[in-house]
Amino acid sequence: MGNLQKRLKTRYGPWAVVTGASSGIGREMALRLAQSELNLVLVARRQTILKQMAQDLSDRYGIEVRLVIQDLSVETSMEILAAQTHDLDVGLLVAAAGFGTSGAFLNSQLEQEMEMLNVNCRSLLGLTWHFSQRFAKQRRGGIVLMSSIVGFQGTPFAAHYAATKAYVQTLAEALYVELAPIGVDVIASAPGPTNSGFSDRAGMKMGKALSAGEVAEGTLKALGRKSTVLPGFLSKLLTYSLVPLPRWARVRIMGGVMKSMTKQ
Repeated sequence: MGNLQKRLKTRYGPWAVVTGASSGIGREMALRLAQSELNLVLVARRQTILKQMAQDLSDRYGIEVRLVIQDLSVETSMEILAAQTHDLDVGLLVAAAGFGTSGAFLNSQLEQEMEMLNVNCRSLLGLTWHFSQRFAKQRRGGIVLMSSIVGFQGTPFAAHYAATKAYVQTLAEALYVELAPIGVDVIASAPGPTNSGFSDRAGMKMGKALSAGEVAEGTLKALGRKSTVLPGFLSKLLTYSLVPLPRWARVRIMGGVMKSMTKQ
């Protein structure tokens, strides 16, 4: 077991909760935590995929896996997840569930946008609050919240998605400071374009993109060491190249990038 794996197990074990665990970044997070011998609570909607994952991970790494088949856009999902994990010694929450939309705001479907708000913000807030309470009593724990480089400014043609990620980013930055004195680590992971299944649902064309594995690895390495991580070279390049510009210019540039990536 490498140094990262030992640190994850010692600091955040014995159980971790991973939402959005059936695909993309959530799946890669779960794989790396299993390699670190943390027992897992896997949360997603797709029962067949989660069952196969649970079997594979428990066979390969000798860990325990509990499944919570749940749609996090449903208002009661937080209470259900809390009830199904109350008997476990959880030390880590990875809130990787989320999805995006892209295209002109006027062409968006309100029902879908409200569903995205529920998954990306409402359920994330509920789970973050619940596990913060538990971790505060333990005086140890870790919380990983998935932000995005589009959350650092308004992003035309992904206006509402970027707004949900701005919410996550600012929440994580504040909680990093608030919870640090009681031994709870919080990190916002803000990747750039990622091959994670996200682009298909959002209706986007990905050119150069990070792998979900790169994002997971970079995020877990940074957990407990900084408040925000920009996993991979591409995320850093896209973000830092915009830093010197006034905010209005960043908004226009990101809008041009997003418009070019949106499938017409």
